[in-house]
Amino acid sequence: MPLVIAASVEHADVLLALFIIIAAAKVMAEIFERLRQPAVVGEILAGVVIGPSLLGLVQPSDLISVIAEIGVIFLLFTVGLETKPDSIFRVGKRAAAVALLGVAIPFAAGYLIALAWGGSFVESMFIGAALVATSVGITARVLASMGLLDRETSRIILGAAVIDDILGLIILSVVSSIGTTGVNVTGLLKTAGLAILFTVVVGLFGSKLMSRLAPKVDSLYLSKPFFNIGLILCFGLSVASIYFGVAAIIGAFLAGMALAEATDDNPKMHRMTGGVTEFLVPFFLVNIGMQLNLSVFRDSSAVVLAVVVTVVAVITKFLGGGLGAWGMTRREMAQIGVGMIPRGEVGIVVAQIGLGMAVISEQFFAAVLFMAVATTLIAPPLIKLCFAEDRDRDGVTDTFVPDEHADEYSRIG
Repeated sequence: MPLVIAASVEHADVLLALFIIIAAAKVMAEIFERLRQPAVVGEILAGVVIGPSLLGLVQPSDLISVIAEIGVIFLLFTVGLETKPDSIFRVGKRAAAVALLGVAIPFAAGYLIALAWGGSFVESMFIGAALVATSVGITARVLASMGLLDRETSRIILGAAVIDDILGLIILSVVSSIGTTGVNVTGLLKTAGLAILFTVVVGLFGSKLMSRLAPKVDSLYLSKPFFNIGLILCFGLSVASIYFGVAAIIGAFLAGMALAEATDDNPKMHRMTGGVTEFLVPFFLVNIGMQLNLSVFRDSSAVVLAVVVTVVAVITKFLGGGLGAWGMTRREMAQIGVGMIPRGEVGIVVAQIGLGMAVISEQFFAAVLFMAVATTLIAPPLIKLCFAEDRDRDGVTDTFVPDEHADEYSRIG
């Protein structure tokens, strides 16, 4: 009997934590919406408030991290459902240029800053790698909430983010290898080749295959055939992407993109997926805020380093992304530049790997952590500002409800 009571108490603690997270996220989202600011900023700040930094109501845990990971997977899956493969391929060259410059410039800047601050070669490489990352989940959520996922600049950002992820993982593999056993060229080439092959094959043939299978899926006895097949494909490609050396969120995005045309006239699929996303994504955003420990900034030198790293991270990503879009209008270049700014959980993961390998100091770890959260907070207002003219011209509101399914879709942003 005591074991049953103990288990019940443990379950109650878990449910209480989930309750606090979802309630705090929604309250802060409502406040920021009323202030005409992106809800995503409020949800991240909710994590800072209820996390260890301030009130300490909820502590980061493996369970919350898992739910957060599932949340961002569903977010990218939902974004994929709104992205036709042809629309991505049409901006392929431009997206590649944005990704390449958006990787090279921040990496070089991060490396030089760390060296100037007395960091070792390996430490400087890790800081450079942390600045390379792009958290497309944040940008995607803001663009979705504004109803602007179909814009050419939005497609370039999404396409660049996929390429960015592959390049970032290759750089991280090189840096991690240098920090342990040295560079394994054969292993790196194999990982890079598999990652590129997986992304290209799924992107090119996934949509065509699912469009052909659509009639058969529709004839299944399952009550929600497309939704159930979508779940299987989403998690299946997320797992496969990890084995092929790509982040799980890329697999989820590709899964959604593969189903985009097949479910174009299926509003129920979008409504159900949007409902799940609306529930899970706040855990992803709150978890980012909870990672920030404000106590490490009692040292003034840590504050200065964090501010410098953050400013450089914003400027270099903006310049890299904007210059990659050279030839477009200045406003479009600015849109792409700000869309690539947020680092989110990707930058945090890089820093955690370096800390776990004992190759970066607590000060550099704190600076990268601050940068990851700060860029995630800075980006949404900038994105909203840069895309405001597009939104106003089309007459859409901050709540994303596509016209063709206005009465069927649930709110995404």
